[in-house]
Amino acid sequence: METLLLNSEDVLANARTSEVIAAVEDAFAAYEHGDAQMPAKSYIDLPQYNGDFRSMPAYLDVRKSEYGHSGESDSVPNSDGAGDWDAAGVKWVNVHPDNADRFDLPTVLGTIIYSDPRNAFPLAVMDGTSVTRLRTGAAAAVATDYLAVEDATSLGIVGAGVQSYTQLEAISEIRPVERVVVSDIDAERVAAFRERFGDDFDVRAGSVEEAAACDVLSTVTPVEEPIVRREWVGERTHVNAMGADAAGKHELEDEILLDATLVIDDHAQTTHSGEINVPYSRGVLTDDDIHAAIGEIVVGKRPGRTADTGVTVFDSTGLAIQDIATAHVVYEHAKETGAGYPFDLVDTRVR
Repeated sequence: METLLLNSEDVLANARTSEVIAAVEDAFAAYEHGDAQMPAKSYIDLPQYNGDFRSMPAYLDVRKSEYGHSGESDSVPNSDGAGDWDAAGVKWVNVHPDNADRFDLPTVLGTIIYSDPRNAFPLAVMDGTSVTRLRTGAAAAVATDYLAVEDATSLGIVGAGVQSYTQLEAISEIRPVERVVVSDIDAERVAAFRERFGDDFDVRAGSVEEAAACDVLSTVTPVEEPIVRREWVGERTHVNAMGADAAGKHELEDEILLDATLVIDDHAQTTHSGEINVPYSRGVLTDDDIHAAIGEIVVGKRPGRTADTGVTVFDSTGLAIQDIATAHVVYEHAKETGAGYPFDLVDTRVR
């Protein structure tokens, strides 16, 4: 047996956005039903390098989930051809903010080992950085589907880095996005974003205030002081708060979180390092202010947007189950297309 090595080009070429969104949605459902295992994200802090490592393992079994896309046409089967699937793996990822200046490297680098749950054979080693971007966009799309107004045509994006691209690509799969307002302190990033998407959307450079007034707002910045004010947010805007991934990070004013229908991806992660971590640690925001986890809404335990719902917020920290669900889509299509480089990683003769 051979292991498939997949670089970033292989990952992107074999990750079909609609299928990644469906797989991530199924992952949320499986997690809510107890059909997934996801130990807490573990950290290795390296203050001497101004960075850290994070280990994110997961297993999910969509075959046992009462809800899912496993019977639909956009489902990706397992290796045996079955429409239902299970998957296991681990992502080894970092955050080193000085990488660009010191080493000409991205701030975040990730590697995923994707394994066969039946026998633990490493089916693939793949670029986890691209997978992270893809699953982050997909998570925002799932939340937008349940929490945004049906006829949302405008999307505001605050932060025009690499994560912003998959926000638009994924959200436009589930809402008829026409106008995009992008805001960033770096004019070159805004220009690059407009060049990338200008032929397909009405993309405009704007202020944070203008972006926040859109039907849907995605914030993808690393700030530690809120940059989105309550009075700027539209009366029925849905906000995807995607930027906070460590304690102390905070993009939205507390009043937004307190006034909104607040949905999280995972309680332990969001209270530790998500958008709510700062007000939660100060006691400004409590569990009573949290409407639901996204999995509860996906499986129908809690309502999403209703006719009376105003502002909604999705606090996304990023879950390992999303990475492995995305890796599943990538791996299955890579086998079909012959992508990647197969190699002998494990000596299977050893018993």
